[in-house]
This record gives sequence, C-alpha cells and structure tokens, in this order.
Amino acid sequence: MIKNKRTVFVGNLPVNSTAQMLKSLFKEYGQIESIRFRSVVPAEDTLSKKLAAIKRKIHPNVKYINAYIVFKEECDAIKALKKNGTEIASGFHIRVDIASKNSLHDNKRSVFLGNLSYDISDDAVREHFADCGDVVAVRIVRDRQTGMGKGFGYILFENTDAVHLALKLNDSALQGRKVRVKRCVEKGSAARRAAGQPRGAKGRARSAAPTRSGSVHSASFVGEKAAPCARGARTKRLRKGAAKRRPGKKK
Repeated sequence: MIKNKRTVFVGNLPVNSTAQMLKSLFKEYGQIESIRFRSVVPAEDTLSKKLAAIKRKIHPNVKYINAYIVFKEECDAIKALKKNGTEIASGFHIRVDIASKNSLHDNKRSVFLGNLSYDISDDAVREHFADCGDVVAVRIVRDRQTGMGKGFGYILFENTDAVHLALKLNDSALQGRKVRVKRCVEKGSAARRAAGQPRGAKGRARSAAPTRSGSVHSASFVGEKAAPCARGARTKRLRKGAAKRRPGKKK
C-alpha cells in the first residue's frame, strides 16, 4: 500500500510506448524506480505478456496500453499528476492517477456512457464531448484479455456545468451508434431508486426496524410481566386484610 502511494497509473498510451519514453516524459518530477506495462495482449499465444511487452509483439487489434510508474518519493508521484490529459501523440491524451486511489472520479462532474463501439478510442469520446467543456479524463472500460472495449465508459469534466451540456448529447451518433449519456450516481442511490425507495428512507427503515421487532415488544413484554406481580401483591394485601377483619368464634 505504501508503494502504491508512490506509484502512478498512466492510461491510454500508444502500443509503441517504451520505458525510456515514459522516463523522459516524467523525469522532471523526480527519480523513477521502475516502470511496468499493463493491458498488453500478446500477438502470439506462446508469448507471455511480459515478453510481448519487451519485444513489442502486441496483438494488432490492441491500440492502447497502460503503465505503472514507481517514483522514489510519494511527493514526486503527486507532482506527476500534472501530466494528466497531456497529448503525447496524435489522438493520445494520457490519463494519469495515483495507483492507490482513483482521484479521477467525481460523480457530480462525470457522466456514464453506454452503447459505445467496442473499438472506440478515448480520444474519439473526448472529441465528441469537447464542446461541452474541459475534459479531465476519459475512461473506456476494456476487456483485460483482448483490450477491446466493453461498450461503456465514463467521462470526467472540469466542472458540473459541462455535465448538463453532455446530457443533451444522449442518443447522439458516435461512430455509427446512438450513445447513451446518463448521470453517474452512487450504487446505494441507484439501488434505492430501483426499489422505489425515497432518499433517506433506508436510514429511517433501519432505525424503525428495531422498534417494531425489539423495543416495542420488549416494553410490552415488561408491562405484561409486571402486571401479574402487581395483581398478586394486591391479592395478598386483600387476603391479609380480610383475615384481620374475620370475626372470632362465638363462645
């Protein structure tokens, strides 16, 4: 976990990217300990991903790869985030984030994209939404084995105003498909809406549940338990009083 804080994730790299190229790109931020490539699909089944990355024998359908850069100091990794969104080659704006957390995620400034083409690029999405506002990051969810898109993704804007404009592009044509554009919501909120439960109802239901199943019945039980004792005590007093008033036998 400590090492992850010194590690940055770099996404949307061209397949011909090399460790030397990344070192040149990020060396201004501090000393780099190591660089490793990910999302590499070998051109041949007999090749391992590591060997395919070294020999650059990558499947022709793969157009993008990712990498992890480990800095010597955590502060250097944080400084490297300045490279996020940099266009390092034509059509390749890189995504840079700390490996230990996803700081490039904010539901209020993001939209969900559905019905995307499986071979769509990050930059094609970026260009489609460019008029809405400044784009911080684009993330197309891809299959780890093939590198192909899964048909959906996310786009993060600089501010919330861009989200309102992006929503107007719902059902707009993008590479021959009508792209779905929806607001990003938290999983809990989505689940409550699907169940028709109003906001805050979950908390009320949870706090009310013990009352129905516990507190109320416990109080009733205590009351019912106490009542016989009171009646019993009263009966004893009545019997004792009656014994005192009982007249003695006549001589």
